[in-house]
Amino acid sequence: MVKKMMVIGFGSTLIGIGLNGFIIPFHLINGGFIGISLIINYLWGFKAGLIFILLNFPVYMFAFKSNPLYFINGIIGAIISGLMIELLIPLNGVIHLPIMSSVIIGAVIIGIGVGVMLRNHISPGGMDLLALLLAKWSKVNVGVIIFAMDTMIIFAALFLLQDAKLFYSLLIVSIVGLLASMITSFRGVQFFIS
Repeated sequence: MVKKMMVIGFGSTLIGIGLNGFIIPFHLINGGFIGISLIINYLWGFKAGLIFILLNFPVYMFAFKSNPLYFINGIIGAIISGLMIELLIPLNGVIHLPIMSSVIIGAVIIGIGVGVMLRNHISPGGMDLLALLLAKWSKVNVGVIIFAMDTMIIFAALFLLQDAKLFYSLLIVSIVGLLASMITSFRGVQFFIS
């Protein structure tokens, strides 16, 4: 349990840093429920972290029926991730980089956070939790499933917000999906000392 809490704390902190420090200042989005929360935030000003937590409840109920362990890990992961998004809001506007650099650095930070949590069977949010369950059922890599869902969310954001800058969000979800896929697929390397 201590290891899980450390993983959740580490992953959630990276997600909060990546979003607030690099993604939100340019009004870009990530995928999943975080992306939906950011769209709602940009449209109506509601707190993204709190919306993120609320959006997760229906998936938690579904997860509880199919796998109680995913439910417990998911609810803890999403609540802490949502809180870290809110707690790290002061980072917004502190780091000044060109948009492409910000997108790449932010996506790498978020991707590591998401990947480390998923590798430990902890979901940083309901859509990732849904992807974990789909991956278990379909045998398709969780990173691939996340990327497909995230792409749909970004096209919805382009339609709703009508900001061409959101095309950068496709790069964000590509990097996050790639890193999540690599981290969850990595089997580990054994070193033998002769």
